[in-house]
Amino acid sequence: MKRYTLFASAGAAILTLLFSQCQTATKDIEIALTNTATIDLTDKAISIDRSEISDLPEGEVFPLIVSTEGDTIPSQLNDLDGDQKWDELFFVVDLLSNGSETYSLQWVSEKPQYVVRTSARFGKRSSADTPVEPATSETLYADDLPKSIGFQRYQTDGPSWENDKVGFRDYLDGRNAKDLFGKTTSLMSPENVGINAEGAVEDTYHVMADWGRDILSVGNSVGIGGYALAVEDQLMRLGVTVDDSINNVEETTFRIAAEGPVKSVLSYHFENWHPNDREYNVDETTSIWPGMYAYQNTVKFSGLKGDENLVIGLVNINNQNPLEEIEMNDQWVVLFTHDMQTYDRQWWLGLALIVPRDLYQGYSEAPETGQLSKSFLAKLKVEDEKPVTYYAVAGWELSDQGFKDPDFFKSYLENLVSQLSANVEVTIK
Repeated sequence: MKRYTLFASAGAAILTLLFSQCQTATKDIEIALTNTATIDLTDKAISIDRSEISDLPEGEVFPLIVSTEGDTIPSQLNDLDGDQKWDELFFVVDLLSNGSETYSLQWVSEKPQYVVRTSARFGKRSSADTPVEPATSETLYADDLPKSIGFQRYQTDGPSWENDKVGFRDYLDGRNAKDLFGKTTSLMSPENVGINAEGAVEDTYHVMADWGRDILSVGNSVGIGGYALAVEDQLMRLGVTVDDSINNVEETTFRIAAEGPVKSVLSYHFENWHPNDREYNVDETTSIWPGMYAYQNTVKFSGLKGDENLVIGLVNINNQNPLEEIEMNDQWVVLFTHDMQTYDRQWWLGLALIVPRDLYQGYSEAPETGQLSKSFLAKLKVEDEKPVTYYAVAGWELSDQGFKDPDFFKSYLENLVSQLSANVEVTIK
């Protein structure tokens, strides 16, 4: 995960120096934001499509967003579809309830440097005897599993992503489960997590470090926010378990679509997933931005026959308390657990799924054993080629002592849903 230096944003002298070093390519653009909600918004995500901005400058330029008070708002350009051309201007802002703010968008020739609040990391090795090297993409074939090749190819079993609050990782090695890194600092975790001094893959992250550690037992569940399809009572796992040598996905492609100070995005495509006598393709996009103990996930299926449901997992290995279900508003339903459900039941941890209310069909429990086990499963309607977006949340007591209290975690979830649901009107002039 890249290191950035602090970009001092306040003060006329600093801005004057910056403007003298970076020539503005075009005239300033005005971005007006209006919070239509009756709550204050913190680190509210603002995404502006490239098509919404006119008179784009030629060549390589970078956005500089400045408030009316002269403060610089960290921002980034994201190429989400991989066509080598940015398609999203992204930043986060604080807005008062029913409040409005106006910002100036300028284009500069030198990339501004900001405090890093999100990051993505991926490393791999070509053999058991070669060191792990950083990478931004990967293609995994059905016979490339650790059980087949005899070693674990990936740092932390696959990519990881984090913000200033929490971190996660994905088992790209065929299991496709989502695991959890609890954080004790707002700084990004080191690049060498999961690598020893010789550059080999090593499980070094299940012990406490300055930044935190892996705190969640996943087993044969799909972790926190992993998913599968279900036909009636039959679960169809995307991928396999650690004991399998051949994947049920013919080809998995992965790339880090964006990594920057305020947003990191991972992209997956699963080609020819064939559970039982069926065949599907799946696209998945995982995003994280600052300020929330959560990540956003979007999945889309092709090849559905119409009798399937999407099921999203909430691991239930070290939890001894019942699942709670809350209809938060007309947009979202929350399913959550709260218990000492970390390794060895050592710390308090709240886990939650935030799923779209119009698709929600209730929940069930996975079997105690099998290819997909020990999970609560949120059941959702799903249609062919229609994306479904949801959130996975984790609040660990060492990140915030308040998370020891189930009522505190529930209150956090209620506020998070309100923040996510709040509409901000964007006007560009």
